[in-house]
Amino acid sequence: MTASAAARTTGLAHTATDSPAASIIATSFAPSPIATVPAMGLFSLAWLLIAIPLAGAALLLVLGRFSDSWGHWLATACCLASFVIGVLLFSSMLGADEGQRAVTVYLYDWISTGSWNLSFGMLIDQLSILFVLLITGVGSLIHIYSIGYMAHDERRRRFFAYLNLFIAAMLTLVLADSYLVLFLGWEGVGLASYLLISFWQHKPSAAAAGRKAFVVNRVGDLGMAMAIFTMLSLFGSTAFSEVNAGIPRADVATATLLGFLLLLAACGKSAQVPLQSWLLDAMEGPTPVSALIHAATMVTAGVYLVVRSHAIYEISEAATLAVAIVGVVTLLAGAWIGTAKDDIKKVLAGSTMSQIGYMMLAAGLGPVGAAFAIFHLITHGFFKANMFLGAGSVMHGMNDDVNMRNFGALARAMRWTFLTFAMGYLAIIGFPFTAGYYSKDHIIEAAFERNIVLGVLALIGAGITAYYMTRLMMMTFLGRSRWEEDVHPHESPAVMTVPLVILAIASLGAGLVMNNWIQGWLAPATGSHPHETGLLAFSWIGAVTLVVVALGVALGWWLHSGLIPKRAPRTRNPLVLIGRNDLYGDAINTYAVIWPVSGIATALSLADQGVVDGLVRGSGYGARGLAGLLRKAQNGYSRTYGLTLVIGVVILGAIVVFGRLV
Repeated sequence: MTASAAARTTGLAHTATDSPAASIIATSFAPSPIATVPAMGLFSLAWLLIAIPLAGAALLLVLGRFSDSWGHWLATACCLASFVIGVLLFSSMLGADEGQRAVTVYLYDWISTGSWNLSFGMLIDQLSILFVLLITGVGSLIHIYSIGYMAHDERRRRFFAYLNLFIAAMLTLVLADSYLVLFLGWEGVGLASYLLISFWQHKPSAAAAGRKAFVVNRVGDLGMAMAIFTMLSLFGSTAFSEVNAGIPRADVATATLLGFLLLLAACGKSAQVPLQSWLLDAMEGPTPVSALIHAATMVTAGVYLVVRSHAIYEISEAATLAVAIVGVVTLLAGAWIGTAKDDIKKVLAGSTMSQIGYMMLAAGLGPVGAAFAIFHLITHGFFKANMFLGAGSVMHGMNDDVNMRNFGALARAMRWTFLTFAMGYLAIIGFPFTAGYYSKDHIIEAAFERNIVLGVLALIGAGITAYYMTRLMMMTFLGRSRWEEDVHPHESPAVMTVPLVILAIASLGAGLVMNNWIQGWLAPATGSHPHETGLLAFSWIGAVTLVVVALGVALGWWLHSGLIPKRAPRTRNPLVLIGRNDLYGDAINTYAVIWPVSGIATALSLADQGVVDGLVRGSGYGARGLAGLLRKAQNGYSRTYGLTLVIGVVILGAIVVFGRLV
């Protein structure tokens, strides 16, 4: 243990029996660079994590129709291979001393000019390895699921190529050892998400959704680019180690600037307010895309960025508070949307917004919050991927219908889908001993310790979550059937249900397994000090949370246990109307951003044409007119030239004489 770590431990020893969040939030931590060791043995081959799925994507795109019959198997095998490598690396880290668990893998010098020497490398530490396991593990299950889901799609091979490309880009993002390399994966994820969301581009809505996701994310990417330029200017490097070592010497204003720029980037990727409008439209992509991008991987990139940048946020209280505020606003906004939607995928999309909001809130609560943010990120990856794939199974059995008002009583026709989906439902509402019970409740307790307003709002979000998820269960699986006459619900094949079973088991048990382990594991990477937590939340906050969740479940059951109309009832309730219209996010963007920017662009265009181009054209016309006058004097007659000379001499002589007389 380092001296600084020992000091932190000593300073907090007396709070070991307090709330797991309280003592750490109240304590200021000086960021310290993580000690790393060079790669040896298996770690020297860690680049294969990225190279294998990237090669798989390249092969499927290059080989074309030749690989149609087996391309999906190759892509799945590539993702599984990366998962196996990730497991082996994780096992090696478990058996190593704490000081030997952070490993740097140097690959090559990327940019070398003047005093800058920017290398391309990888950082495999306690934080990044968890993301590797989540991305490749859940990604592999989604690949397997997609074999059945996309079985009849003519472009299945291309779909799997894009999946592999996405996995490679996401792994580049989380394994980067610098913000510059992270940005490379960041943009790769943006490209792959565009290709996947708009995969069914024959549908105008899908093509528009892909463009919207791409454009909105570029707004956030601007923040990332500006942050990188600022780091290069201040520190001469974008490596995490250099930035973490240099940020304590910077002033608070600089740290605040970097914190806000990185938060802007995180809002884009993680669909946080005000850059959340793309997420619900992204449901136009195939359901496995929704599970991969919007449950376990892409939308968590912003959370990873904030947690990875904890040294910056520890310097700036304003930036940290901004992260917490953005998180709590988004968790309520997403829950609000989830209560008003009838499209099963869009309900889950609103839920994703809300749960990512919980993670951002946790990341803005201090060092202990970072561990809880990652804890909830992992458990959410399990239960939300489970529910998205479950929604895809429902669509498979209901002729691709997504309107919950046409479902009902599917528990009898699709038993495996219902049972696995129910496990995800219990996890997300925080039923005791499920994954979400541990991860989300820790965040709520930490929020109360930091600020009672944040805690109350997080608690309200938990109640709303319980309501709209119960509403989804009642409208989809319970009650009376509302199927169309030509619809015959049926269970999905084993290639689709087996991943559901695995994810359902993780939704139940992952929280119990990681509850007392993950804080200690992440402590070196997040600067936090672990606190033991019990199997039950015996605090008054935990008890109140369970009561609020129970009330939300009861309300959802009461309002939707009767007859469900086939059409959404007309209403003048502003809360319902706002939720149905996605909080008018598109309208706000149109009036607040698109129209003003378009107006400014139009004005600049007119100014360019009328003033700038007018001056250029006017000077040209003037020069041409003057040249025309001068040309007339050049007629080729010597008498004209002689007369001109005489006139000039006379004028010059007159000037001289007049000057002397004066």
